[in-house]
Amino acid sequence: TYTADQSAGTLTKEWAGKLGLSPDVKVGVGAIDAHFGAVGASIEPYTMVKVMGTSTCDMIIAPADKHKNQLIKGICGQVDGSIMPGMLGMEAGQSAFGDLYQWYKNVLVAPFEELLKDKLTEEEIKNITDGLLPLLSKQAAALPLTEDDEISLDWINGRRTPDVNMLLSGAITRLTLGSSTASIFKSLVEATAFGSKAIIERFIEEGIPVKSILAVGGISNKSEFVMQTLANVLNIPIKVVRSQQAGALGASMFAATLSGVYPDIDSAQKAMSSGFERVYTPEKEKAAIYEKLYKDYLSLGDKLS
Repeated sequence: TYTADQSAGTLTKEWAGKLGLSPDVKVGVGAIDAHFGAVGASIEPYTMVKVMGTSTCDMIIAPADKHKNQLIKGICGQVDGSIMPGMLGMEAGQSAFGDLYQWYKNVLVAPFEELLKDKLTEEEIKNITDGLLPLLSKQAAALPLTEDDEISLDWINGRRTPDVNMLLSGAITRLTLGSSTASIFKSLVEATAFGSKAIIERFIEEGIPVKSILAVGGISNKSEFVMQTLANVLNIPIKVVRSQQAGALGASMFAATLSGVYPDIDSAQKAMSSGFERVYTPEKEKAAIYEKLYKDYLSLGDKLS
């Protein structure tokens, strides 16, 4: 594997002229944007970096010499050096995360958009509907957590990991006359957190420990409710990376290494890391209840898959 700290060559005369740079400028070997994001987030061995947006990308690295003959079952891929030189890079993820919340919002607001289209402008309607998910998050956070709550499946766009099956679909169960828009939203958020837990458990089952979790991406900065729920379900503290552009930061770390500013990518990481914005710590009482609800989630998935 040619790693991103290596040179693929130098600028062509044409591009050197267009950019006003020397043709001796080195061009580094490329990498996947999410992998650069993991480096920019300060990934370390056995640390999971979660890129959290419409979907998720979950990345872990482990010493290649220790795991070089090991095939991790049910994940998206693994490549020696794909994230960090000398490390086995492993990737998993969920095919719907924020997309699931957005789908629920769209279902709720569609009739009202139709009813209001002759009374309000598109901008006025958007200003109203944009407040729906923050409102539901506030209401859901205030609900009591019990072992009898609604249980949902997050496979509304299929299941990427563990064990890819894009023919699966989502579900919302345990609905009663007491179910509300907020309680259903809460179950959808919990479903995405349970999906994340299933990924982590698969890594652990395959002999890859997950010692810590770092989060980047839009949801990690926008939704305290989602992040606290995730920390409670995983029962692991989650550090939110301060940089809003972890991918660009990781690319610049490799560029600084390639150009000789730093001797290796580890040194570049230590010098250029943005640090962390905040840490979400598990709430013990809720984490215990979520252990039971997670088992119910797995049982539901077994029945419907």
